[in-house]
Amino acid sequence: MTSTLLALLYDWTNGVVMISVFALVCVILIGVLVNFMMSGKGKNKTEDN
Repeated sequence: MTSTLLALLYDWTNGVVMISVFALVCVILIGVLVNFMMSGKGKNKTEDN
């Protein structure tokens, strides 16, 4: 009885929104990092002479 009463009193919407925003920011940051790593300039052997 008490657990159902506590579940009704608590609003889950704010927590779900905060976790969703945090997950979205993490995915965007990982995507930017991977893009930055893949577009890095490789060593050009003709310039080393």
